[in-house]
Amino acid sequence: MLTRLTLPALVAALLAASPATAQMARTETREPAKDGTAKVVPLSKADVQLSFAPVVKRAAPSVVNVYASHVDKRSSARTSAMEEFMRRFFGEPEGGRGPRGDRAQRSLGSGVLVDADGLVITNNHVIDNMNEVRIALADRREFEATIVMRDTRTDLAVLKLKEPPKGLVPMPFGDADALEVGDFVMAIGNPFGVGQTVTQGIVSALARTQVGSADYQYFIQTDAAINPGNSGGALVDLRGQLVGINTAIYSQSGGSHGIGFAIPVGMVKAVVDAARDGASVVRRPWLGARIQSVTPDIADSMGLDHPTGVLVASLQPKSPAEEAGLKRGDLILTVDGQEVADPEAFGYRFALKGVQGHARFGILRGTTRQTVPVKLAPAPETRPRDALKVKTRSPFVGATLVNTSPAVAEEMQVDFPAEGVAVQAVDENSIAARVGLQKGDVIVAVNGVPMATTKDLDRVTRNSLNSWEVAINRNGEVLTSVFGG
Repeated sequence: MLTRLTLPALVAALLAASPATAQMARTETREPAKDGTAKVVPLSKADVQLSFAPVVKRAAPSVVNVYASHVDKRSSARTSAMEEFMRRFFGEPEGGRGPRGDRAQRSLGSGVLVDADGLVITNNHVIDNMNEVRIALADRREFEATIVMRDTRTDLAVLKLKEPPKGLVPMPFGDADALEVGDFVMAIGNPFGVGQTVTQGIVSALARTQVGSADYQYFIQTDAAINPGNSGGALVDLRGQLVGINTAIYSQSGGSHGIGFAIPVGMVKAVVDAARDGASVVRRPWLGARIQSVTPDIADSMGLDHPTGVLVASLQPKSPAEEAGLKRGDLILTVDGQEVADPEAFGYRFALKGVQGHARFGILRGTTRQTVPVKLAPAPETRPRDALKVKTRSPFVGATLVNTSPAVAEEMQVDFPAEGVAVQAVDENSIAARVGLQKGDVIVAVNGVPMATTKDLDRVTRNSLNSWEVAINRNGEVLTSVFGG
């Protein structure tokens, strides 16, 4: 039979033991952390009665509520009798209609003040497709804000108060790399719109991938309760410093199941720094190499104790990887001394390096370990994108198509052939979505005609046809399908 022993009872039992036993327990539970400080489990009644309130008092004033909306202006004279019937008896979805018959979509989330001049970081999905944003401070004062930057690849966005008041309290950046599984953290945000709320938990895991909420899959996992409305809020360490932006939860009901994910502060800082420098987009370095995971079989063949690092599978001509002397089969183990266990970890570490100077890769080539400096530079735009939205009825209606280039391939995080027309985006419920076109597809040929540029595709789709034979390069494999007109 199992007996539950509460923490106070455990402490009492420990204190009742011999002094030698208590000292041994105290010694065994005190470990130096990565940042040099000591981390100790509670060993006395006084320890158990400790409070997180001082940390909350420091951090809470920096966390804000974000109210975003997308308003389509309409005249009330255009409101039909059926629309009025639906409004009165069923209500308006997504926020309803304004006093002049305006249709409004609304979103609610959280954000963090990161600058005394009024810069706020939040999730991009909080303000996605929105054109009006208001920020409510912890003291309930509200201000209009502008959208300074959207970074869809990280699901982060930067806002700025239009008329920032004096005395704003920005939250200092912490060090997510110093976090360890088991560390206490707090989530501060506005769940379900009930108002600022603090929840406490621990770091459950680090470097989580396959979460699916951004291109860069490298998240802090926590059991601090995170719910809808917490998105964009702060994950805070016990110094009151920002270590992550709460962005996603694992839930089958919409509520917290104790599995929440936060974007590490390193990526947050990169986006904020770009916004401070006046950039409209975050520029990230281009490697120009295709990498792959290390399987147990590959690790065994290379003499490794366990699978780790990323394997260089191919190199693009005149790329930083080729110019640095990297070779096919090289195993990249570290980036500037930070271990990279898989492609997601490598992508995160490399993306933080910016586009100036060099990054030092620790590699294994055969049985020899060496360090290779790799130039940090943005992917080149080798030819204009010439974005195209096809309007003539065809399988491409609803897709945004662009010319391929290293810059486009880097943004989409896919490998492209040298020529072709890339699918940059696909609208939901469009013809392109229904026929199965996906972001990252490359249109190679249409009805047997090679598609080198978007001008070729525009020319071939100007006339409606009864059938379309489309050859698509998807992840290196060419697929050919026939669609009706």
